[in-house]
Amino acid sequence: KHPDHKDCLQSRAVAEYPSATTIHRLDMETSGVIIMALNRETHAHIGKQFERRKTKKIYIARLYGIVEQEEGEIDLPLICDWPNRPKQMVDYERGKQALTRFKVLEREEHTDPEKRATRVAFYPVTGRSHQLRVHALAINHPILGDSLYGTDTSRNAADRLQLHAKSLTLFHPKTGKEVTFKVSTPF
Repeated sequence: KHPDHKDCLQSRAVAEYPSATTIHRLDMETSGVIIMALNRETHAHIGKQFERRKTKKIYIARLYGIVEQEEGEIDLPLICDWPNRPKQMVDYERGKQALTRFKVLEREEHTDPEKRATRVAFYPVTGRSHQLRVHALAINHPILGDSLYGTDTSRNAADRLQLHAKSLTLFHPKTGKEVTFKVSTPF
């Protein structure tokens, strides 16, 4: 909505396909798969799949430091941090449920502790704003290059946010068959 963001995926898609609508969002700095609809029926059908948690999403991220667990769950409720918006925060009393599953893919050991990182696959069950970024921070492993939630060291460890929507699986609105969209990770 901000004038500086006028040139965006939505405006470019509408220039080619005037009926295109955005069904879901990615954080501005996140790369990867995003789905758009070309008509209202498709938008409504896929939108309901997101609401009912019928979609499956896989994100790849590089986290600061070495994550010790091989896999796990981060189950922390989130709410908007109004004085610091658009930031989100963990709030056990007023936050909405947010659940992220993860699996370690690779540990990047280094003699310099500040250059150690862990590549993980995130499997978000819910889809709250900044969920993966806040959950990574909550386990003391912020995503590399994260300008909102990172520490000075983790923020400067990469030239961009190391978060990528690798795949999205949903049910085709006409055939009902499961369809997966994938794109390779650029980092």
